[in-house]
Amino acid sequence: MMSCPARPATHLVDASLYVFRAWHGTPPDVEDDEGWPANAVHGFARFLCELMERSRPTHLVLAFDEALDSCFRNAIYPAYKANRDPAPDELKRQFAHCKALGEAMGLPVLAHHDFEADDLIGAAAAQARRDGQGVVIVSADKDMGQLLDHGDEQWDFARNERWGPEGVRAKLGVHAHQVADYLGLTGDAVDNIPGVPGIGPKTAATLLGVYGSLDALLDRLDEVPLLRLRGAAQHALRLRAHRDTALLSRRLATIATDAPLPEGFDGRRRDGDPEAIDALCGRLRVGPMTRRRLLDGVRLAT
Repeated sequence: MMSCPARPATHLVDASLYVFRAWHGTPPDVEDDEGWPANAVHGFARFLCELMERSRPTHLVLAFDEALDSCFRNAIYPAYKANRDPAPDELKRQFAHCKALGEAMGLPVLAHHDFEADDLIGAAAAQARRDGQGVVIVSADKDMGQLLDHGDEQWDFARNERWGPEGVRAKLGVHAHQVADYLGLTGDAVDNIPGVPGIGPKTAATLLGVYGSLDALLDRLDEVPLLRLRGAAQHALRLRAHRDTALLSRRLATIATDAPLPEGFDGRRRDGDPEAIDALCGRLRVGPMTRRRLLDGVRLAT
């Protein structure tokens, strides 16, 4: 396990992931003052409290997925994430509450109808580096590994596991900068990215270890049958037949670090609004202990 970066760090939270986890992991027996489920908000609020108490960051950003079917990737490949059921109204309502809670806490909240949370995190990470900040990406998503640079970390908060760029190789068998190429070959069933049929994780890692990049691999397909790799000749045929799919899959898997950020964005926590927090907790029937922790979280920033 790695220690926190020595330099000041911007914590970039894959907020939608933790809202979904709260939705599935918190008993659905709590309701807001209008009788709607509030379990995801309650679970997310506790996650946010614990994150702030454990890390006490001066820069903490929440990135939400708003581009559920309007992302630029859907225009490229309509089947992108088409395997996912749409979020029910009960959950959509809670996403709005979670965003409002983050704003009341004085946290920068990012969401965009054309870009996903991954892209917003990628753009925010690039901005943090320009500002001389380290980067801690709070997410368990393997795709995020492509964003890690020297001195950065990814933090799987639920498991309390941290890793830097070298940890990506330990997990996937490829370097951080090769993650998008790797997913171009293997695909990603979670996001409905096709990849190359018959190319699994070990084969993809081996091929990228030899050739360095997907482009170099596709340029040198004639050499692949000569590799000391089981099924090498068949892999070469598959790659030749599905070349365009591999390139498309890489494009879908590549995080857009040029996603637009709000003017003047710097990731810094601002003064929270205790009255807004109190009002939200009242509407959502948040218990006194979590309410007190949220209010204490505002004071941690000052």
